[in-house]
Amino acid sequence: MPDELPRKLSPKRAVDHEIELVPGTKPPAKAPYRMSQPELVELRKQLKEMLESGIIKPTESLYGAPVLFQKKADGSLRMCYDYRALNKITVKNKYPIPLVADCFDRLSRAKYFTKIDLSRATGRSESRRAMRRRRHLSRGMELSSFLSCLSA
Repeated sequence: MPDELPRKLSPKRAVDHEIELVPGTKPPAKAPYRMSQPELVELRKQLKEMLESGIIKPTESLYGAPVLFQKKADGSLRMCYDYRALNKITVKNKYPIPLVADCFDRLSRAKYFTKIDLSRATGRSESRRAMRRRRHLSRGMELSSFLSCLSA
C-alpha cells in the first residue's frame, strides 16, 4: 500500500455516483459562513490543492453549500461541507443498514484483514455530469464543483 493516495481522479468506471432529488424541489444555496483569517488561508490552500489535482473546478450553479472547518486532534484544520440543505431534498435509499453485531460476527471468521487509510480519499470515483451541479462549495464570490464522489 502506498504511503499516500494519488491526488487525482480514479480511472472512469462503469457506474458513476448519483444524487437523486425529490421531484419539484428548489436548489438549495446557502450563503458562505464567516471565517477567521487562518481559516481563509487554509481554505485557499486546500482549494488550490483540489483544483490542481482535478477534484474540483470553478463553476456556476444554482446550488451552493457553505464550507466550515473543524480542528483535528493534531491542531490542523479539516475542511467540511455543509450539505444539510441538499440532504433534506435528497431521495432516501430504502435498503436496510446492516447491524454492527452481524458485521462483527462475519469478521470474526475472517482469516485476513485489510487496513486502508482513507485520509484524502475524497474524490476517487467520478460523478455523473448531471450530479456535479448539485455539489458546489460556496466560498464568497466564487463556486467550485466537485467532479467526483465525496467520502466520509
